[in-house]
Amino acid sequence: MNLSSILFLICASALFASPLCAASTPAMKAKTSQPLRTVPHVDLARYMGDWRVIANIPYFAEKGCVDSIEGYRLQPDGKIANTFTYRKKSFDAPQKQVHAVARVFDPKTSAEWRVVFFKIISTKYLILDLDPDYRWTVVGHPSRNYGWIMAREKTLPDATYAAILKRLAAQGYDPAKFAKVPQLPAPLAASAAHWRAHH
Repeated sequence: MNLSSILFLICASALFASPLCAASTPAMKAKTSQPLRTVPHVDLARYMGDWRVIANIPYFAEKGCVDSIEGYRLQPDGKIANTFTYRKKSFDAPQKQVHAVARVFDPKTSAEWRVVFFKIISTKYLILDLDPDYRWTVVGHPSRNYGWIMAREKTLPDATYAAILKRLAAQGYDPAKFAKVPQLPAPLAASAAHWRAHH
């Protein structure tokens, strides 16, 4: 949220992004003028592992990505190895990976990171929302032009997703800008939705 190859391209575009560019009403402008609030604490050990990108605010770098996974591994030096795995346009396409390194910027909460590319380019990574059982997480960027909703599984209950969007709106995000990222081929996704509706 928001992410390694995607965040790399954000580094360049975010430098010129206006925090208020998405604001269209006085109420929205008031919200976006306030700093984003991260969660009060993140247990890094529990946060590590793979997260499926359930939804994001689309832009050119993520266009056509499916089966997207953000992976985090805590290293002995305290830094976090960040691997973004994805397929382009088709679930039959080969997996591709992009690597980056993150570090915790706010050790009090562990909810604010810096993701570094090529050892010289850094971007902010803010954990805005997090399930108590670490089943899903929400990552944002101060500009509010980028955001990611991620989960341990390939799907997220509709009610949970709607509640996340509501909380993002309270922080000045425009929920309408978020789009689902395909994590299952269409027939499988339809079957999963049917199963949930009848159980």
